Amino acid sequence: MSRPLSTVLPPWLAHALRAQRGPVPWNAVVRGALAAGPLLLAAVLAGRESLGVVAALGAMLAGINDRPGSRRAAVHRIGVPGLAGAAGLVVGTYAGEGLGAVPLTLILTGLGLVAGAVSAVGPVASGAGTQLLVAAAIGAGMPLPEPGWQRALFFLGGAGWLIVLRLALPTPGALANDFRFDGERVAVAGVYDAIAELLDGAGRGEAGARRAALTAALDHAQDALAGPRLRRYASSSAERRLRAQYAAALPLAEAATALAWAGEALPARTAEGPRRLAVAVRTGEPSGPLPAPARSVPGLRALDDALLHAAEAFDRGGRRIDGKEGAAAHHGDSGTDPLGHGARKTAHKGLHLRPLRAKALLRTVTGAGGREYGFRVALSYGASAAVAQTLHHVHWYWLPATAVFLVKPDLGPLVSRVLNRAAGTVFGALLFAGFAAVLPRPEGLVALVAVSGALIPVATRHFAAQTAVVTVLVLALVMVGGEPEASWSRIGETLLACAIVLIVGHLPAPGQRGGNVRARLAAATDAAHAYLGHVLSGTDDRAARWALRREAYRTLAEARAAIERASAELPTLARHTEGTDEVATTLERLVDTTTACAVHLDDTGRLTPRHTERLATLLDELVEQRERAGLSEGKGPGERLTA
Repeated sequence: MSRPLSTVLPPWLAHALRAQRGPVPWNAVVRGALAAGPLLLAAVLAGRESLGVVAALGAMLAGINDRPGSRRAAVHRIGVPGLAGAAGLVVGTYAGEGLGAVPLTLILTGLGLVAGAVSAVGPVASGAGTQLLVAAAIGAGMPLPEPGWQRALFFLGGAGWLIVLRLALPTPGALANDFRFDGERVAVAGVYDAIAELLDGAGRGEAGARRAALTAALDHAQDALAGPRLRRYASSSAERRLRAQYAAALPLAEAATALAWAGEALPARTAEGPRRLAVAVRTGEPSGPLPAPARSVPGLRALDDALLHAAEAFDRGGRRIDGKEGAAAHHGDSGTDPLGHGARKTAHKGLHLRPLRAKALLRTVTGAGGREYGFRVALSYGASAAVAQTLHHVHWYWLPATAVFLVKPDLGPLVSRVLNRAAGTVFGALLFAGFAAVLPRPEGLVALVAVSGALIPVATRHFAAQTAVVTVLVLALVMVGGEPEASWSRIGETLLACAIVLIVGHLPAPGQRGGNVRARLAAATDAAHAYLGHVLSGTDDRAARWALRREAYRTLAEARAAIERASAELPTLARHTEGTDEVATTLERLVDTTTACAVHLDDTGRLTPRHTERLATLLDELVEQRERAGLSEGKGPGERLTA
């Protein structure tokens, strides 16, 4: 039997060939077709092609950030980078008009340092940093007659137009319910499905992977519920219901994790309740009777209690569940607290997702990950701008703009980004050269922009495909704006940017390499420490415990993603993060064990020798692994955990 290709090829090459899978997001395809193309067409008909090009660029970059999720989350995910892009366009335009080559390069380098450091905060911040730098390069180098403020206004209008489409257009098949909340319903239902899958996988080899899938589902639901209009007091019954349904999943997820930790297979009946709840979330209908699991061990008793609470949150009817009274009667509650145990506080705390305070943000930006990120981006961006201006190329802004995408580590390992960018640009440029030779102008180019915009949501699954589509779209915009066809120069600029970023990526940097991985692991270790300390403190504040548990698993998922990207680098770079995968694995087992301890303490008030011995063993392993990975300099989180 032949082995999978990913096991035959080296990691850095296997990653370059890997693509995401899933159904075609037809709703995003429709939005993409209605975004950049129509804006450009309106500008062409009005005789303001240059402003249409700017608006279409804003819509195109917004389309790259138009990912699956809820409408409320899309406002933040698309809007914040759009605002950053508009600011970059203003800065770049006025700097390009008033400064010479050397001071302009210094300004752009400084922007790269700031934007790179801020990008370490998270995906939205990374998108904002990318658009800031791309727009600044375009503003400084693209010859447009409009002043900077007008360019920024139309760029922001392009991004805003896509947000309007995201909010207004219903998702196909979602009209049966309130389509405004279709993304939230899908995300919350996915949590219940993941809980059921984890219960099915208990006692089997796939339990670890299914627990990770549950973490991803909870993260996605958090993000889906975290956007505008979801505040402490929800604005509609649909929002209140979704909040309650998400909050009801937290104790279910905790009980399922504890049962998976125990390592014993469970009857198929155990997972049926969460599955029926998932269907109820999707359809808006009552879940019907929920099979009650046997209450033979603490984990099953916790699961049964969580199902009773969930039934009350889903259907305030006081109905019976397989011969048992509803949650309010079963627990002697008055019915005003549908989840019990102060769950109204939990709903509020659990949905105020990872509130990043000013100090935490500053610590991330100025920490090891932010400093290394900022240094690489600034050096690549500044060097590209300097080289491009020295060559006196009419499209010199392409070189620094390309370098921005190449130097972003959250887009994949360095060599994978370079290979995919080069391949995608060559294919896209050649494809556009063929279209440009036969399409009528400007109507054919406008149609090409619309088609390319529709393809972006599908092309984002692979960096080379995304690059090819964006290359076609950008080259079409350049020609509509009145500049000559530039396929060959686009290829040359991209290959030069690839060389610059490869060199910069392998240069020694201040401090220790792998700063982003180390920063993520430090955050995950601190979160695990806070969660373990809370559980062992004996407090009965379950609202705080569930919030700490979510933070621990979420930071672990982020650290794991950073480690996987780093492991797919060339060996010269991958060696700087060797051993971090073992640390992350031990932290995951520690958080799982802490969850099992929490459930057992709720039931019995004390821990068994199995729990205490497991905690001690994992803490000892963590200290040893951190030392081997070079993560134990000074009094780090590992020492605090052990203490």
